[in-house]
Amino acid sequence: MSIAENVAVIKQKISQAAIAAGRNPEEILLCAATKMNSTENVRLAIQAGVDCCGENRVQELTQKLSENAYTGVPIHFIGHLQTNKVRQVVGKVGLIQSVDSLRLLEAIQLEAAKQNITQNILLEVNIGNEESKSGFSPQEIDTICQKMTHYPNLRLKGLMAIPPISHFSGENRKFFQEMLQLSVDITAKKYDNVCVDILSMGMSDDYLDAIACGSTMIRVGTAIFGPRNYR
Repeated sequence: MSIAENVAVIKQKISQAAIAAGRNPEEILLCAATKMNSTENVRLAIQAGVDCCGENRVQELTQKLSENAYTGVPIHFIGHLQTNKVRQVVGKVGLIQSVDSLRLLEAIQLEAAKQNITQNILLEVNIGNEESKSGFSPQEIDTICQKMTHYPNLRLKGLMAIPPISHFSGENRKFFQEMLQLSVDITAKKYDNVCVDILSMGMSDDYLDAIACGSTMIRVGTAIFGPRNYR
């Protein structure tokens, strides 16, 4: 199937899953995870109607920006971001989804202040408490939200998570439900400089479960572009 056909199928499934969960399909954004895809493929995905593009690697982001690959939609950074590459991302993307440490949070604040801009961010939650993954533990999120007043050049827009690899359908629902409850708890506390209106969770294999559990943004790569060639 073509990229356009894949996007059409995904959007239909998004709509069906949202309606089944009693939700408005328009609440859910489709972020095309464009890692290892050409500028041509990115443009095809945009033409097909994805809501935004998410890039994992700074080098790819820089290259594709120079080629105007993302024209027409917002661009997000969704991969692990090293502090020494922050200046290449801040101000270049509408949203940094993968803020996974206090050190990175502070580095983004410093660069945003230098540029005199406000950078939108999400906090990445290590919802499965996996040693192999970065991100804040669920228990740390409340403390970080309390500290957001110290980062005037940042705007916390919500949370992002990559649950453990699932081996069967529905396995990750418990993690998605925990993320939803975390976002509800934060919203109820009404912290300054915190507005949790984005819950970014769900990828090619589990986005339907994520939608059923409250996701407002799914990050889909393989289901749009096909398997990546890592060789």
